Amino acid sequence: MVGCSSNPCRARAASLRRDGHMTSNLDAAISRRPPIGLLDKASLFLDFDGTIVSIAPRPDAVRITMRLRQILERLIERLNGRVAILTGRSAADVEQMLHPLSLAIGGHHGLEMRIEGISTGIERPALLDELIEQLRTLEREYPGVLIEEKPLGIALHYRQAPGAGEACRVAVERAAEQSGFEVQPGKMVFEIKPRGADKGIALRQLMDQKRFRGTTPVAIGDDLTDEPAFVAAQELGGAGVIVGAREPSAARYRLRSVPQALQWLHQACEAIA
Repeated sequence: MVGCSSNPCRARAASLRRDGHMTSNLDAAISRRPPIGLLDKASLFLDFDGTIVSIAPRPDAVRITMRLRQILERLIERLNGRVAILTGRSAADVEQMLHPLSLAIGGHHGLEMRIEGISTGIERPALLDELIEQLRTLEREYPGVLIEEKPLGIALHYRQAPGAGEACRVAVERAAEQSGFEVQPGKMVFEIKPRGADKGIALRQLMDQKRFRGTTPVAIGDDLTDEPAFVAAQELGGAGVIVGAREPSAARYRLRSVPQALQWLHQACEAIA
């Protein structure tokens, strides 16, 4: 269902057995909590929803707590600015919510990058407006289904209409086939986006930046979209950390919830040499 030709995706696929489970060495490690010293001499790549903020019924209903702001501010200070958000949201959306914090952002799963206030990315595809109107019928047919319009893609949420999952899947697959885009599944959401980017590619691009170069990448996330980042981080000598109970995963470590992830980030931050 998801088109993926990148090396991180191929590496992840190679780590899966035919029955869909991770190979035994990863299964044995996935329940381990990450060591407190993991961020020493590291660069940190954080997913947003479901990782450092709890998933809300609507994307615009998430709460940015003072505690989160304080943790991120301290991480930026202790890691000399080597903190990035890799998210399916737009970079502008995250930047606005976290203002005035300054950190690198890979938005739209890496389709756009914002580093030190400079943005790069692709232009908005002309087909998006047509696809949005096409998918609006699902909002009318299934109360609770929500279309999230993004600058570079469309997210179809069915958290408030779980019975509509199959209809949403069929609709987005058809729309992607017509447009040449790809489908990115997530937690109670299907997203349509242009091909050519994922969080693993974004992580590698950032690791080539002067600020991040020569350090060890640590990627933390909760969803399928974070798997390429886990693979990329580990191929570069670092580690992936999954938040929540989802499995299988290429991550090396696990944190059970957003509150536990924030607690660990606070502790690991203070342990940085």
